[in-house]
Amino acid sequence: MLPIVNENDTVAVEEIKVGDNDNLAALVAHLIDADLLILLTDVDGLYTGDPRRDPAARRVDTVEAVTADIQRLAHDEAADISVGGMGTKLQAARKAVGSGIPMLIASGREPDVVQRLLQGEELGTYFAPREDRLAARKRWIAFAVPPQGRLTVDAGACRALTERGKSLLPSGLVDVGGDFQAGEVVALAGPAGEEFARGLVNYDAAECKRLRGSKTSDIERTLGYRGVDEIIHRDNLVLL
Repeated sequence: MLPIVNENDTVAVEEIKVGDNDNLAALVAHLIDADLLILLTDVDGLYTGDPRRDPAARRVDTVEAVTADIQRLAHDEAADISVGGMGTKLQAARKAVGSGIPMLIASGREPDVVQRLLQGEELGTYFAPREDRLAARKRWIAFAVPPQGRLTVDAGACRALTERGKSLLPSGLVDVGGDFQAGEVVALAGPAGEEFARGLVNYDAAECKRLRGSKTSDIERTLGYRGVDEIIHRDNLVLL
């Protein structure tokens, strides 16, 4: 079976709109546990620069991980705009490979491109799936639900979360953005402002603002009731 995914812009309303076909296709691939995601576009893969303006730009054959360096290839840093729609395609790649699904970006203008890709011909850019595939619940936290808020943490908390597998405690929280409720998905950002994780928050936005920078022993005194120690428990946290 080869599903073809495209958002119907003429009837989509805000409540059901994804906004771009790349991320929509990645979400569908995740939901149906697809074997492969192919994104067809007007260029034949991810390049080290804009091939329409830079004759020295070369195509990247394989991407092992969608790192910050890879993401920077999708933007014109001088103008801060997406080049050839690659920004949303790399967002889709993060969703797909995080779900254990390999992905290809290739040119839709290439004759018989899908058949040739499925036969193993080396066209476009291949994104390798994560070996440590996320469990379905964590895939839902990371990719299926738009974050309802944003928590900024200090450098120590960022290291504890990314390097030592810890939960987010109030002491590491430095800023709160958005109006969210307990149990909703929020984005986590480090001191430089770059999002690095998402998770289910145990407190609403107002409570998080009151708790930021405090010790766990002060939660009851601050809120007037004894809540859990963690702003986000490790089991409900996904590193991006």
